[in-house]
Amino acid sequence: MQGILYLEDGTIYAGKGFGKTGTSVGELVFNTSMTGYEQILTDPSYACQVITMTYPLIGNYGINKLEQESNRVHAKGFVVKSISQHPSNYMKEETLDEFLKRMNVVGVYDVDTRSITKKIRKEGTVKCVISNENLSIAQLETYIKTVPLKEDLIQDVSTVKIIHIPGTGPKVAVIDFGSKANIIRNLKEFDCDITIFPYNSTYDEIMAVHPDGVLLSNGPGDPKSMSPYLPHIRKIIKKLPTFGICLGHQVLALALGGDTYKMKYGHRGGNHGVYDMEREKAYITSQNHGYSVNPESIKDKGMIVTHVNLNDGTVEGMRHRELPVFSVQFHPEGAPGPEDTAYLFEKFLSSMN
Repeated sequence: MQGILYLEDGTIYAGKGFGKTGTSVGELVFNTSMTGYEQILTDPSYACQVITMTYPLIGNYGINKLEQESNRVHAKGFVVKSISQHPSNYMKEETLDEFLKRMNVVGVYDVDTRSITKKIRKEGTVKCVISNENLSIAQLETYIKTVPLKEDLIQDVSTVKIIHIPGTGPKVAVIDFGSKANIIRNLKEFDCDITIFPYNSTYDEIMAVHPDGVLLSNGPGDPKSMSPYLPHIRKIIKKLPTFGICLGHQVLALALGGDTYKMKYGHRGGNHGVYDMEREKAYITSQNHGYSVNPESIKDKGMIVTHVNLNDGTVEGMRHRELPVFSVQFHPEGAPGPEDTAYLFEKFLSSMN
């Protein structure tokens, strides 16, 4: 089966197809993780994106339900150099190809992923069409011109109802912008009493469960799409200890009056160096984001920058000067990636106590 990746500037990468037979339109990004393709594919933060893996061999340990971050794939497509047709792992339940077919996700392999990555690094993320239906170039051009990229992504990945997970520890309200399962798992390890709320929940709805703290989760898209709900988050910050992760970090900055901007190609991978200025220590972190907080915008908003990216100096963490409010741009729960910064969950629990 033929596979093709067609970029909006007319660039073509031809290879072979796998997964669902079809055609999708999305934002082309790359991830530098060597493992963890299961978690990456099921991470809600990848909604409406076509993921290119820089590591050349993908699928060699198959797929299993225990390693997934949600119950479905949110990405629009998957691009790899080569796939393993005969994965070997005692936990394997199905192959990557079978998984993508079941999840209705288009895949393309046997393309130059190194070239794709270099192009994104040079020119930035780009709209693309991924197809394995043997479409003509004219048909691909029509797709890319007529199918828009969806902008309101959070509503597609957030829970639609309140979910309660009992525990004997602190009561944590999780505002779900597209939370990864491993964030919830980390809270469970501390036996937290967890209530997961839809992204558009009001201050009164959240306070009705009498939480000890609030966690603003990760999620996809532009943080400014959350502007209508910032007044509720602003009230929460003044009342309760608050911990923001990834998109939650960006939303927290906006709620405090700061600003965010779209990065050229973002940070996506399990090997990003971050310096914790308060601990005077560097960490390797797991990241997945295309937006960042403008450090100048939060200087007079009561926030202090606590973490910076060692590659480009962007803001990776901040805390309030007086309130028990802090956030990080990376994923302290890892999955996939290191768990060196899991201490941040302990910090959150300490703030509630």
